[in-house]
Amino acid sequence: MERTTAGRKGAVDEAVASAAEGAARAADKTGATTVAGKKTPGPATAAQQPTAVPKARPGAVAPEDLPVRPGEDPWTQEEVDEARAELTAEALRLRNEIESSEQSLAGLMRDSGDGAGDDQADTGTKNITREHELALAANAREMLIQTERALERLHAGTYGLCEVCGNAIGKARMQAFPRATLCVEDKQKQERR
Repeated sequence: MERTTAGRKGAVDEAVASAAEGAARAADKTGATTVAGKKTPGPATAAQQPTAVPKARPGAVAPEDLPVRPGEDPWTQEEVDEARAELTAEALRLRNEIESSEQSLAGLMRDSGDGAGDDQADTGTKNITREHELALAANAREMLIQTERALERLHAGTYGLCEVCGNAIGKARMQAFPRATLCVEDKQKQERR
């Protein structure tokens, strides 16, 4: 396995070196001093664009400083602790689910070559099972990313702020769906697209 990883790393290094040489040749030919190959905004340009969500607050944030909608009671320490515990437990459950799914996938991939004597229905069933496991693993990974992001936002003091408009998402919504990143209005706009 180490040889395979080293082989892949070597192939990636060769591809990067080849791309760098090609860029250097193009720069010599055209006289360009910079290369702009990326058409979509990446981390460098995204950092320059203004966002509705305020920057993370340094240090620990008091629960009452977390945003709430007008008419809602401020967050209490118990509610924040409950949200943190729920998110942490969910992250642990998802990590276990991903590990289990990866083990199942490894077994399915290993057995996929043993098609001798299988008819088309057996092969189709194996393919559907494998695709199902892949979809479950991908979904669990996405939910884990959302959960970890919610924990980061809770720690940074931006938990409960809409990522689009910067308004409070609402304490009730956050308690019902702790991974929420959009207020109800912006979520509805997103779903209409």
